[in-house]
This record gives sequence, C-alpha cells and structure tokens, in this order.
Amino acid sequence: MKESTLKKKKKRLIFRTAMLAVMVGLIAFALISNLKDDKSAVAKGEQAPNFQLNKFGTDEVVSLDDLEGQGVMINFWATYCEPCKEEMPYMEELYSEYKDKNVEILAVNLDSTNIVVERFQERYGLSFPILHDKNGQVMDQYNVSRLPSTLFVNADGVVEEQVVGPLTLDKLDGYLNEITPET
Repeated sequence: MKESTLKKKKKRLIFRTAMLAVMVGLIAFALISNLKDDKSAVAKGEQAPNFQLNKFGTDEVVSLDDLEGQGVMINFWATYCEPCKEEMPYMEELYSEYKDKNVEILAVNLDSTNIVVERFQERYGLSFPILHDKNGQVMDQYNVSRLPSTLFVNADGVVEEQVVGPLTLDKLDGYLNEITPET
C-alpha cells in the first residue's frame, strides 16, 4: 500500500509542477504582451522619428530628415485597404497645390509586391511619392496598427495631428493647411 501511495504522490507532484510551469509561462506572456501594448504611438506634439525608405520602382531613398523645413504628411496604407482607396484620390487632388506650398505627401505602403502597388499607382494616377515599407519597420517605429493611419508633421518635425481612418477631402485640406510652413 505504501508503494501505491508513493506513486500517487509522485504523480500529483508532477502534475502540480507542470501546472505551476504553465501558469508562470502565462503570467510571463501576459506581462510581455502588456509591455508591448503600452508602447505608445508617436503622439501629437512629439518629434517624428526619422526613417529612410525607397520609392517604389527606384533606388531613390527618401529620408524624413531630408524634408526638414517642410510640412510632411505621412500616410500608412496598403492596396487591400478599402478606406485607403477612398482617400487616395483626395491626396492626389491636393498634392500639386500643397507641393507648391512646401508640403510633401509621403504614402508609406505596406504591400509585399511591387507589381500590385504599380498597378494601383497607375489606376489612380498617383504622382506623390510612394515609399515601400517592405518589412513594416517604419510602421512598427510609428506603432501603426490600423490602416489608413496618417500623421501630419510640421516644418520643425513635430507631429501636429494623427488620424486613424480615412480622410475626407475637407479634413485633408485642413490638416495640410495646418502644416504649411509660413513664408
């Protein structure tokens, strides 16, 4: 009888140890997940972090630091994002007007293939720079989780506004006007 009691105790010890290990693992996972979730996006009033990305279809590199002194709109988008498709024509409509006022529109694309983006660019007749964030590094740097997401950066490199979701023509015009450098 002692031998069966020892076996039961041993099984209970193994079971309890395994359960304790699982619970410790779950607690560690929860803590790590919470720390990642607390990482805040680049907020209004903060300096926009520099990044360097290639323009689609070229070897030309665009750096945010190179646009110092200009207003910059940074739009995170993808071809599969329906709201992104809705706002692209508005961006194109206002691009030349604001380009002349020293405001640059940068469309940071998160698609993995060039051909899909090139077709999209041709279909919508887009002339503003489309940058390729192939590995999502800039998206992570800016902690973007939903598309479209847009940041409006003033001439000093400070984020004036952050918008999650699609922009209407009027709202886009207003935000671009806010980041237009004074002459």
